[in-house]
Formats: sequence, C-alpha cells, structure tokens
Amino acid sequence: MADEAVIEETMLRLVSERGPAKTCCPSEVARAVGGPHPDGWGPLMQPVRRVAVRLTKEGRVQILRKGKPVADPDDFRGIYRLGLPPG
Repeated sequence: MADEAVIEETMLRLVSERGPAKTCCPSEVARAVGGPHPDGWGPLMQPVRRVAVRLTKEGRVQILRKGKPVADPDDFRGIYRLGLPPG
C-alpha cells in the first residue's frame, strides 16, 4: 500500500499538469500510484479521497462535483474530480 506522501505528491503533480481550468479523476491518481491493474489501484481509492479532503482543507486542491466545488469536503457523495483551487 502506498503511503499518503506518495499519493499527495502524485495528486499535486497531476492537477498541476492539467492546469487551472482542467480536472483529473481520483482514479487517475490511484492508477499512477498503484499501476494499471484494479488489484493495484482499487484499494487506493479511499486513501486518495482522504488525501484529497486534507489538501482541499489546506487550500492546495479543489474537490468538484458536477463542475462545482463541494461545500463541505468532509461530507460529499458520489463521483468527484480534482482540480487546482482558484487564484
């Protein structure tokens, strides 16, 4: 299992590479860390979400649902994307 520092570095790199108006899927982060097989990246989805929530609270990434920032990073459901925060 990858540690959160590796997930964080990968997440920040991917959202930065996309640029300000684009997003990436959390599964892209998991695949970049765990490899292409579902047995490698599947178990990373919850750790990726935890890192995304923490980085959102720190103002370093933005969690988006249906193209809009989530109101509460601790309480959102469903499919989400990751992007750079505004500014």
